Amino acid sequence: MVKQIDDEYYQLMRQIQAVDFVLVELTLYLDTHPDDENALKQFNQYSAYSRQVKQVFEGKYGPLMQFGVSNNPGPRWDWGSGPWPWQV
Repeated sequence: MVKQIDDEYYQLMRQIQAVDFVLVELTLYLDTHPDDENALKQFNQYSAYSRQVKQVFEGKYGPLMQFGVSNNPGPRWDWGSGPWPWQV
């Protein structure tokens, strides 16, 4: 069963992609500047925001990742329902 996609789906997906890009960049920066407290604070803030946006997305559209990283609240296994995040 494919879930209905609406404008909010794409808006949340863009937010997830943007915040995760920021987290990758901050991770790379922190690898070479591990004592930068401001960068670490930003990383923690964006990490919390990433979890929040993903929780909203998964609550409405299903899990983003498998292998126990994303919860599957049920009542059925939802990982196989499309569209897959990379199909958007």
